[in-house]
Amino acid sequence: MFTLLAVCTGNSTRSIIAEAILKREAAGRFAVASAGTNPVGRVHPATYRLLDRKGLPSRGFRSKSWREFEPDEAPRPDLIVFLCPAAEAELSVAWPRGPMSTLWDIEDPAIAQNDLAFDLAYIRLSRRIDALLSDPIEDMTRDTRRWTLDRLAETGGEH
Repeated sequence: MFTLLAVCTGNSTRSIIAEAILKREAAGRFAVASAGTNPVGRVHPATYRLLDRKGLPSRGFRSKSWREFEPDEAPRPDLIVFLCPAAEAELSVAWPRGPMSTLWDIEDPAIAQNDLAFDLAYIRLSRRIDALLSDPIEDMTRDTRRWTLDRLAETGGEH
């Protein structure tokens, strides 16, 4: 099964939201997880509220390190979706020849600390995830997958 890992710095907001959306939308197609480069150790309470408002499962999530997914310790992801440039920079150094990756630069809603920021992050993630799932990315050649990911990063999921 195709494996996707969503990574941000704290693994308390963006990557958890992405994991929840993907688990619902890609069920049976992808194995999905999330992690942080510097996990804060807890999921932001507003993340749980957002997931509940959107009808997504909110149980079973935890803030964890990407190290749980290191190549020697766990199955290697096929795709890493970085949700901020800082996480991409940190993990690219630590895992230089890792799986294919892409950057979706999504602002951290925890900075604004209001429901509107969390809703905006959800909308942006949902658009990209919908676009990602509209193509059989798991069956593509590496070159076609790279082109698709680059196009998605540029357009933000807008057609």
